[in-house]
Amino acid sequence: MRVRAPLRKIPAGLRGVEPVPKEKPKVNIGEVIRSYRGQRGLSQGDIERRTGLLRCYLSRVENGHTVPSLETLAKIAEAMEIALADFFPGAETPRDRDTQKMLGELSEDEIRFLSEIKKYSTTLSDGDKRLVLAMIRKMATVIPPPPRKVVARRSAY
Repeated sequence: MRVRAPLRKIPAGLRGVEPVPKEKPKVNIGEVIRSYRGQRGLSQGDIERRTGLLRCYLSRVENGHTVPSLETLAKIAEAMEIALADFFPGAETPRDRDTQKMLGELSEDEIRFLSEIKKYSTTLSDGDKRLVLAMIRKMATVIPPPPRKVVARRSAY
């Protein structure tokens, strides 16, 4: 005689309802993390030191073998000094729109210059950052020397 396993009781509201198929995420969170990490000039070791997450775990996440929890994503975002929402496209905030507007007003040279500063500023203490800003303010207030007048010379020919 065969023993049948007891049937699970399906709630009345769900009878006849097809389960929602799992969709593949549209965002590869590992690629997004790797991209932000690279933009900030951080290594997996830097993230490991700032979060306590193992480097091998970060590698698995970046290569798409593991999907981190929201709590873990928050740790990674904090370590990279970005908002958690930055990991998800279309989650634009008013602050993001303001930043994009300001970036649109900058020349390519200015953006390149600020990117260089950002790359090195991650290793500076708050006191050093204040010192650098004070130096920039001082340099910006110094009146540049007047441009030299170029006198056209006639050739001897």
